Amino acid sequence: MVAQPFTVDLNKPLVFQVGHLGEAYQEWVHQPIVSKEGPRFFASEFWEFLTRTVWWAIPTIWLPVVCWAISLSFQRGHTLPQVALLVVGGLIVWTLMEYSLHRFLFHIDTKSYWGNTAHYLLHGCHHKHPMDGLRLVFPPTATAILCFPFWNLVKLISTPSTTPALFGGGLLGYVIYDCTHYYLHHGQPSKTVPKQLKRYHLNHHFRIQDKGFGITSSLWDTVFGTLPPSKPYEKISQSRG
Repeated sequence: MVAQPFTVDLNKPLVFQVGHLGEAYQEWVHQPIVSKEGPRFFASEFWEFLTRTVWWAIPTIWLPVVCWAISLSFQRGHTLPQVALLVVGGLIVWTLMEYSLHRFLFHIDTKSYWGNTAHYLLHGCHHKHPMDGLRLVFPPTATAILCFPFWNLVKLISTPSTTPALFGGGLLGYVIYDCTHYYLHHGQPSKTVPKQLKRYHLNHHFRIQDKGFGITSSLWDTVFGTLPPSKPYEKISQSRG
């Protein structure tokens, strides 16, 4: 008797279903459903709440932390030009992290139950439901947890007085990234540069998903040879499951 392939029921919580897709998961998750209404992830109301974040929570929560971190470097004796240079350095480090995480972690191939489940939570849900406005930015709870290893990583390559400004620059880069990402999906840019950036990112979602990993710029795609071809994306108007 031939086993029937697993079918995801979109009317039920998805997270603990997708692992059963096995090797079929990668094909399924890269067939986007274009709808502003996101799916339910968990049966639990508590865990479901933690997966949903309004975009404006990101600058509201993290910009004060950015300012606090940068102020510490001033308090520890650095001048304005020095701190500005450190912040710019942190921003540049973030852009490389943004590219590397998106390319090598968010687009890792999985086929095991828990591998598929973890990938769906991390990034697969965004490719399956790219217009889900409450799951476009990173949940603050997860960001807070990740700030600790990021701070310690910065400490390894800097001094006690320069660490805060470098960290603040990196965190500022993250805030810009998340807000930009939301705007690229839901904004209607009229200026040339934002329009090109929106087209660039939607190409990644709807046409060539193994190219174009930069969100805030195409810098590292250019450096590492992952620029997509220049043909514009074809907008998908109907949902696909």
